[in-house]
Amino acid sequence: MAKTVKDLELKGKKVLIRVDFNVPVKDGKITNDNRIVAALPTIKYVIEQGGRVILFSHLGRVKTEEDKLTKTLKPIADRLAELLDKSVNFVPATRGEVLENAIADMKEGEVLLFENTRFEKGETKNDPELGKYWASLGDVYINDAFGTAHRAHASNVGIAGNLESAAGYLLEKEIKFIGGAVSNPERPLIAILGGAKVSDKIGVIENLIKKADKILVGGGMMFTFLKALGKNIGKSLVEEDKIELAKNLLEKAGDKIVLPVDTVAAKEFKNDTEFRTISVDEIAEDEMGLDIGEATIKLFAKELAGAKTVVWNGPMGVFEMENFAKGTIGVCESIANLEGATTIIGGGDSAAAAMDLGYADKFTHISTGGGASLEYLEGKVLPGIDCLK
Repeated sequence: MAKTVKDLELKGKKVLIRVDFNVPVKDGKITNDNRIVAALPTIKYVIEQGGRVILFSHLGRVKTEEDKLTKTLKPIADRLAELLDKSVNFVPATRGEVLENAIADMKEGEVLLFENTRFEKGETKNDPELGKYWASLGDVYINDAFGTAHRAHASNVGIAGNLESAAGYLLEKEIKFIGGAVSNPERPLIAILGGAKVSDKIGVIENLIKKADKILVGGGMMFTFLKALGKNIGKSLVEEDKIELAKNLLEKAGDKIVLPVDTVAAKEFKNDTEFRTISVDEIAEDEMGLDIGEATIKLFAKELAGAKTVVWNGPMGVFEMENFAKGTIGVCESIANLEGATTIIGGGDSAAAAMDLGYADKFTHISTGGGASLEYLEGKVLPGIDCLK
C-alpha cells in the first residue's frame, strides 16, 4: 500500500497536490463541481497542518492554441475559493518565473492553483524534464487524482519519481473501495454492468467471472449477449464482431451471468415515440430495445438481495431519455436500499444517474474516475497509484 497524506510531515512544506478538477465548464461556468468537492478533505488537511498548498490539474483535451482559451482553470480557482471560504491564488502559467515567485512568496496554510497541466505538450507524454521541473517546485507530492490514475503523465508518474510521494484521502478511498471490491470483497459480490458496448467491458467481465458471485448485464451490451444465445434482437444495438466473444464469456461464466428477461422496445431512437415492454423473445424485426423491463428490474432486485458487496458500472438503458430511464432508476433504487452492503459506483454515467436521482448519499462510494475505475476493476495496475509505492 502506498503512503498516505497522514504519513507526511507537512508543516511549512511546499505541498504539491495533483487533483482532478476536470469538471464540465460551459460558457465559463462550472455545471457540476462534484470533483472539486471530492478533493476538499485532502486540501483542508494540508492547510490545517500548516502546509503551503500548490494545486494543479488538467481540464479537458488541449489540442490547439484555441483550446487554451476555453480550458483555463480560472473559473475553478474561483469556485474552490468559495468552497474553502478562503482566497486561492490563481497563477495562469505552468512554468517560469511568475509561478516560481508566487510559490516562493507563499505563507503556511495558503493555497495556489496553477494553470491546466495539459497546456504543456510534455504532460501526456510523461516528459521526464517536465516531471522533474514540477517536482522542483515543491517539497512533497500528493496524488489525489484518481480520474487520471490509469495514465502515466508528467503530473503523476513524472513528479513521483523525483519527490517523496503519498496518496491523498480521495485516492486512498478509491484504492480501498474499488481495489478492495476486486481483491478482497465481502461476499456475495454482485456486479452490475451496463452501457452501450461489450467491447468497453470485456476485461472487466473476464476479471469478474473469476471474482464475482453474479454479474447482472443490462444496457445496450445486453443485445450482443442475447444474439449470442440465438435470440432475434431486431434493430437493437449490437456488436457483430463481439458475438463469438459473448458466447465464450457465457460459457466460461456458467450461471454467473444473469441477462434481462424483458425489454422496453420502440421503433425509433427518440423519447417521444411509441414503446412497449416485451419479453426478450418477442422483439420484432423493426424494433429496438432501449431499456430493461419491469420483470428484469424485479429479477435483478432478487439477485441483489443479501449481497454484501455491489459494484455498478453503466446505465441499464438510454437513461437520458425519460421513457427509457426506468431500468436505471429501478436498479439504482434496489442498490441504494440494500441493508449492510458495501455499494460502489464505478464513475461515469451511473454516477451521474445516482446523483441526478438524489441517491448519491445512499451509496458507500461513488468513484470519481470512469476510465480509471474500469481499468481497476479489470485488475490492471494503475500507473498513478503504482508510482506512489
